[in-house]
Parts: sequence; structure tokens; C-alpha cells
Amino acid sequence: MSHTYGYAAKKDVVERRLNRVEGQIRGINRMVQDDKYCIDILTQISAARSALDQVALELLGEHTRHCLSDPDIGPAGRDAKTEELIKAIGRIL
Repeated sequence: MSHTYGYAAKKDVVERRLNRVEGQIRGINRMVQDDKYCIDILTQISAARSALDQVALELLGEHTRHCLSDPDIGPAGRDAKTEELIKAIGRIL
């Protein structure tokens, strides 16, 4: 049995964003190979990091809306999911 995660409805959005980040990383690698200016490379790294942060925010939002609003998990399950969410945010920060 397959579990449906909160981002399932927006999976295409998440995949598009990740594909864009993947392209950015390839571009950064090309910049290094082509001996581009350090500050330009750092600017692109910052942009890629920001794009990944947006993916993470999307996933956190969908997790919150999906998992914490599930009426079947009960108070103990909700507490566990809340703790899980707090730890995930800590890892991102």
C-alpha cells in the first residue's frame, strides 16, 4: 500500500523547482570549469540555495496542512508530528 504525502497535489510544482535547481547547479559547475569570477559563482550558489529553500518551504507547508490536520492521528500523533516538524525546521535553519 502506497502512502500519499502532503505534497502529492503539488508534486509537479516541486519537481519543476527541483529541476530548475539541478540546472542551476550544473551551471555553477560549468562556471567553475570555465574559470569564471568567484563573486559570480558565489552569487549563483546563493540563488541555488534560495531556490532550494523555496522547495523546502513548499514541502513544510504541505506537510503542515496535510499531516497536522489529519483528524485520524489523535492528540499523541499530532504531538509527534509537531515535534517532527520542529526538528525538520531546525535542520533547514
